[in-house]
Order: sequence, then C-alpha cells, then structure tokens
Amino acid sequence: MKTAQDFDQELLILFDAYVHGNLDRRGFLERAQKFATAGMTAAALLAALSPNFAAGQQVARDDRRIKTETVSYPSSAGTGTVKGYLAKPANASGKLPAVLVIHENRGLNPHIEDITRRLALDNFIAFAPDALTPLGGYPGDEDKARELFAKLDQRKCVEDFVAAVTWLKARDDCSGKLGVVGFCYGGGMTHTLTTRLPELNVAVPFYGNQPPAEDAAKVKTPLLIHFAAVDERINAAWPTYEAALKAAGANYTAYQYPGTQHGFNNDTTPRYDAAAAKLAWERTIAFFNRQLRA
Repeated sequence: MKTAQDFDQELLILFDAYVHGNLDRRGFLERAQKFATAGMTAAALLAALSPNFAAGQQVARDDRRIKTETVSYPSSAGTGTVKGYLAKPANASGKLPAVLVIHENRGLNPHIEDITRRLALDNFIAFAPDALTPLGGYPGDEDKARELFAKLDQRKCVEDFVAAVTWLKARDDCSGKLGVVGFCYGGGMTHTLTTRLPELNVAVPFYGNQPPAEDAAKVKTPLLIHFAAVDERINAAWPTYEAALKAAGANYTAYQYPGTQHGFNNDTTPRYDAAAAKLAWERTIAFFNRQLRA
C-alpha cells in the first residue's frame, strides 16, 4: 500500500475535503486531474487513496480468541433502536470494563469492526454502534455511506450514543467502568459525550472536532486526545478549547504526532502512519487499563 508521502499534500487536502463531504466525487476528480500522470489517472488516484479493508485487517472475523455478535439496544430519545457490533474475549471470566467505539462519518464499516475486535483482544467488552441504523445501516460502499450520513439527524445521533453508554454500562458482564474511543466524526462525538455524561470514566478522541469552548466546564472525564500534525481543519479550534479545559481544571493529555495526516490511525488508507498509530494505540490501551481497571 502507498503512504501519504507518495501523494502531493494538496491532493491529500482535496481527498480530506472529499471524505468529509465538502467536495463531491466529480469535484475531486476534476481538481485531482492536475496530479494525474500517464500511469495514474485522477480516478486511479482516488482509488489509491480510498480504503482497502482487507489490507488493514488485524484481527480476523472468526478469530477464536474472541466472541462477536450483532446486537440492538434501545434509544428512546434518539432513533428508537440501534444496531451495533459487540466483541469480547472468548474466555472472559467475571465482569470486564467496556469501551464504546465510535466510527468515522461512514458508519460501522469493516475497519471499525476490526478496531472493536482489537479491543476485545485487550480484554475489554467493546461495542461499536452504527449511526446509520435508521437508514438501513452501513451499506458496504463508502460513497453511499457518506451520502447516507449527511441525511442523519445529528441531534438524534447524539442521543443514540448517549443511550449506547447507558446500555453498555448496565450489561451484566460489564464491571460498570466504561471508556469511549472515537475517530474523526467519532472523535468529535467522544468529546460531545464528555460534555453530556460526567459519569464517563475515560475518553479518547482521535482527531475529532471539539465542542464549543463554553461546554468545557462540563467535562469531568479524564481525556487522552490524539491529533494529526497536518490537519488544520481540526487543529485550528484546539487552542481555544484547550484554554477552556485548563480554566475548568479538566484532566486531559494531548498529543500531536509529527508529520501525520488526519486519519493516521486508519490502517486501510495511505494516510496511515504505522509508527504514530502504534504509539497512539499503546497510549490508548495503557490509559484505558489505568482508568478502567483500578
């Protein structure tokens, strides 16, 4: 798989705009044409930048060390009922801490399912809801998923994830300790949950939009925040929010990973940075263990 260094930075910025709905496919292809070569058309550039789920999979779906299932939970203040992917150790004994996994802006795709399985291997009950449930769930196509995502009622989405915390924490196999990790859209949702649920034990947003600065005073959850270095769209608002967190006496640690692009933890695309992702994930698991197993 190619890496971010194989692409012009302007092209990576165009791709980021495309991924986040600020540029449609046609617009991307038109603007990417300037980077096309005899051996790499604009369409081929888009294909090369897009996810390869098989290449990024770290834990097989049928790995016998874990148990997985698709389950539904109630969300009366949100969309009614939401489906999600649950994974836990196959040989679990006693109650375990839980981690809610919040996807990017394409719903519960194979990469997020793989992240969920990874957490199960680290001896957590991991659960990833699919915000696209009311629209039929993740459609198996990233472009269609983005189109559907734009149609969601985000107020109800927030309530769906709030309900997921309540449901997961109340499970008989959960110790009552719960953390949240989210990526991009999910990173922003993770931040939002810390302003809604002071009982959250720990939260880890990866390159997510921050809430309004005035909401920082509501944050009682220990935070571990991961940023990409080349990510102006997300990073621009951080100084203001960080100042508000400091003023509120919030417990947070933030890391920015040199040379990385937005989405550097996602090992299905060229923006993946193996060294930074490894370090960020090690820090995340250590943080969860410290906060959820005491």
